[in-house]
Amino acid sequence: MPTDADDRVYYVISDLHVGGDEQLGEVEALPELLAFLERLERTDENAELIINGDAFGLWEITSVEGTDKFDYLTDTYPRLFEQLRTTGDDVTITLLPGNHDHELAAYDEYVDRFAAYNVTLVQDDSFTRRVGDRVVYFEHGHQQDPNNRIEDWGNPDASPLGYYYNTLVTSRAGQLSDRGRYNWLKDVQAVTPTERMPVWLLSKYFYREMNPLLRYALVPFLLLFNVSAVLAVLAGLSLADIWSTPVEEGTAFLGQFGAAGTALWFLLAVNVAIAGLLLLVGIPLYFLRRDVRKTIDRFGVFETTLTVDAEEPYEKAARERFAADEETAIYCYGHTHRPALSEVDGGVLVNSGTWLKRLHRRDGAIGVLPPVFYPSYQLCAVRIAAEADSVAVEFEEIRKPSPSTEELTLTERLLTLGRKPDPELPDRAEIPNGRSATPPEPAE
Repeated sequence: MPTDADDRVYYVISDLHVGGDEQLGEVEALPELLAFLERLERTDENAELIINGDAFGLWEITSVEGTDKFDYLTDTYPRLFEQLRTTGDDVTITLLPGNHDHELAAYDEYVDRFAAYNVTLVQDDSFTRRVGDRVVYFEHGHQQDPNNRIEDWGNPDASPLGYYYNTLVTSRAGQLSDRGRYNWLKDVQAVTPTERMPVWLLSKYFYREMNPLLRYALVPFLLLFNVSAVLAVLAGLSLADIWSTPVEEGTAFLGQFGAAGTALWFLLAVNVAIAGLLLLVGIPLYFLRRDVRKTIDRFGVFETTLTVDAEEPYEKAARERFAADEETAIYCYGHTHRPALSEVDGGVLVNSGTWLKRLHRRDGAIGVLPPVFYPSYQLCAVRIAAEADSVAVEFEEIRKPSPSTEELTLTERLLTLGRKPDPELPDRAEIPNGRSATPPEPAE
């Protein structure tokens, strides 16, 4: 196993979330993870693999307690642990606990048990590595999240708000997922930010759980609401003697079709009346909601929401770290599941993403239909290496096809035609020896 770190190349992955109750135990990216570890095993580089938190979903394993969870993991994923052992014969593997697997920092026994598989477990909440003449700071990122911050690090009874959410909600979703018409509830961990959960549940109910006959019967009425809303506005203009031409011409046109035209006119009139009533009620409610939201924002009532701001806390932490130590030029974290790279005060802030599925919200192009959550994978590893006059930070993509064909209904696919997400990984960045980063081009 290499020990000289002067020319070491670091590969960083995070948020694998291996393990969980029942359906959560299915690791969809396991083949890609094994292939990635096998590739590292064959590398000629002086490499170190850093798993930067949430390698395992210990919070979501509620059937066993304490270090018995290690036996659960090795029994459930024998190929993964054997590959870790094999890769670790040639490549240093360092594991840092995150919030979901904070228990790894709570029991010293884990250190020896992981060492048997050639994995070095660091039981602190952060550590550093030198690359060239610069320093990389690693932390999982949950310590910057007030809802998942572990105040008493290493305490096996530590239970921030996120602990209760995952042990009571996420794990329960894994236990119930296979009871649905389609096994979709297990994707609960991919819903970020967490406040989207109610909308996601509504979407999956409508497109997956609702009786198909009922759904296909509702779709035309929901689509017709748009037309009715426009007609309601035109009817209001006609009643106010502002503009009556559209209503008069529409009535004359339908009158040509006799009883069928009368029936259609009656149907439209009912829809217009309903849409008009909803519009009249909705207008004051909109302004009321807008005023309430402004008041809430002004008082900062929701500053500590169930999820953390995607960037701001980490930019602040990176600035503080760079100011405290001039050699530190890279702040690397995970936790938010969003691959990102940005320049901060001459250094680089980099998020190593997730190996879970990602869900991209696509609001309906037409109608008042629920949004579609389009699934994809954005698997990646961050590579950090010293070059002649700089330190390079770049993302390496691990390809995995989108599961949209299998997981989206025909209705969802039709509603997202031409609107499929195409997430791109951030571009490469270089940090010259003078600690002034060459910022990457912003990704779409």
